Amino acid sequence: MKHASLALALLCGPVMASEDIPDQYPASMLYAKPVEVIPHVFSAIGATAPPTYENAGHNNNLSFIVTGDGVVVINAGASYLLAEALHAEIKAVTDQPVKLVINENGQGHAMLGNSYWADLGVDIVAHVDAAAAFEENGDASLQAAIARVRERADKTWLAAPSITFEDSYTVEMGGMQIEARYLGPAHSPGDIIVWLPQQSMVISGDMAFHERMLPIFEDTMTAEWIETWETEFEPLAATYVIPGHGHPTNMDQVRRYTLDYLVFLRGQIGALLEEGGGLAEAYYVDQSPYAHLDTFEELATKNAGRVFEQMEFE
Repeated sequence: MKHASLALALLCGPVMASEDIPDQYPASMLYAKPVEVIPHVFSAIGATAPPTYENAGHNNNLSFIVTGDGVVVINAGASYLLAEALHAEIKAVTDQPVKLVINENGQGHAMLGNSYWADLGVDIVAHVDAAAAFEENGDASLQAAIARVRERADKTWLAAPSITFEDSYTVEMGGMQIEARYLGPAHSPGDIIVWLPQQSMVISGDMAFHERMLPIFEDTMTAEWIETWETEFEPLAATYVIPGHGHPTNMDQVRRYTLDYLVFLRGQIGALLEEGGGLAEAYYVDQSPYAHLDTFEELATKNAGRVFEQMEFE
């Protein structure tokens, strides 16, 4: 009944986000204790706030799959100690060893924890573009983490993925099929999803958001993200979605707050451009339908400015 109830909750709507709660699991470095989303698939849901000392930089989702013949971890976390804390929770669930770690992108909170798993000799998988991004930006991410979380970044060092791929990387383990897939350009270079076809579950990474506003970076190409969604992500027709940030949910919710938001914002900026408006006006386009999302105050104006800069030359 537990999983039936959770499935009903996922299909009916999102759980409330937690931007204003500094730490939900004081006994651990993790922001929240992992929950079993569906049988054998667990996720430690990070804060929907920006990374802070209080949340130890755990503001993304750290998931793991207990296959029957070993554990696969999705996202290494933002530090050595966060990865170590996740491993402690895995050991409380199963005696099976961790056999593989999959990085969902090249950002610090996905890859800095690689150092812990590399010390244990665990293979680490990522897309070639994510590995390249981490090689270029990893030291800056580490220095920012040290400045932000201080001693909570202890022992962290830069460990590159040991296995890279271009299109897909499939694992058959313990009777489960686990597919790491690059669907196309999305939020950041090398963004991938992890697809569990037997369970109709996607661990979407930053392809999909719903409780917090998605951030648009300088290298986030919004038109391509929309195309990737419509041609590759939507056809998965996943029943369950563990997004990169926020609680597990369903396709309706992530579509509403990712695809629909991108289309909405590009529509607002497109209308402004047709009227001859400039960058200064772009920062003030109406985004009120999304004002209830966590990180709206931090991101809305930045997002509008970056979309304007993109669309000005499309």
